[in-house]
Amino acid sequence: MPRNTPSPPNPADPPEEMTEEREIEQALESAERSLASLQERVAQIRRDRQRKVELKNRIDEVIPELRRQRSQQLQQELKQLRDELDTVELNLESHLFTWGSLKEPFWQAVRFGGLGIVLGWLLKSCAG
Repeated sequence: MPRNTPSPPNPADPPEEMTEEREIEQALESAERSLASLQERVAQIRRDRQRKVELKNRIDEVIPELRRQRSQQLQQELKQLRDELDTVELNLESHLFTWGSLKEPFWQAVRFGGLGIVLGWLLKSCAG
C-alpha cells in the first residue's frame, strides 16, 4: 500500500505564507511612501507659510518707504513682492484643495440627485 506522503514544495508555487508576507511588505512600503510624501507636503506648507509672513512684512516696510520717496526701484520691488506673495498663496491653496477631494462629494451628488429624480418621476407617474 502506498503511503500518502506530502510532496516537497515546488519553488514555482510559493507557499501561502510567503505570498501574504510579500503583500504585507508591499502594503508597508506603500504606506511608507505615502507618509514620506505627506511629510514633504507638510514641510512645503510650513515653508510657504513662513515665506508668506516674510513677504507681507517686507511689503509693509516698502509701502511707507514708497510714499516718502517715489522711486521706480521701490515700485518694481513692491510689484515683485506682490507677485511672489500671490504665487505663495496659490501654492498654499493648492495644498489644501485637490481635485481628488471632490471625488466623493461629486459621486454622492450624482447618486442622490439621480435617486431624487427617479423617485420624483415615480411619484409623478403614480399620482398622475
